[in-house]
Amino acid sequence: MKTLIVDDNFVARRFLKDALISFGDCDVVTNGNEAVQAFRLAWEDHEPYDLICMDIMMPEMDGHEALQKIRTIEETMGIALTSKEVKVIMISALDDPKNVVGAYAKGGATEYAVKPIGKDTLVEKIKAMGLLACASPP
Repeated sequence: MKTLIVDDNFVARRFLKDALISFGDCDVVTNGNEAVQAFRLAWEDHEPYDLICMDIMMPEMDGHEALQKIRTIEETMGIALTSKEVKVIMISALDDPKNVVGAYAKGGATEYAVKPIGKDTLVEKIKAMGLLACASPP
């Protein structure tokens, strides 16, 4: 599983990387602009991401806007709404209905999680998306 972690908070990035590194490669970026660029470059290199874990509140470009741009790229490539579409977990301290609905409806998030998220909960969400066959790394 190849994962892109997008968060402007160092502690959050480190937690996510530590939680997911045993399942495969993890790249880390700090804002939405970098996320869109990393997503595009991964496809150009024929090594697309299976999963993106993205914060909502970030400088330069927030998670909602970045996810919309990523979904537009997928649409242009003809992979939107197919099995090749990247799975996205929006991870945020925001748990109000507006942000939750926005993540799903406007951006096409696959899952939504409220910080702080535990490793077990994160792994269960990834497992539910069909990206992991087992609940813990080998």
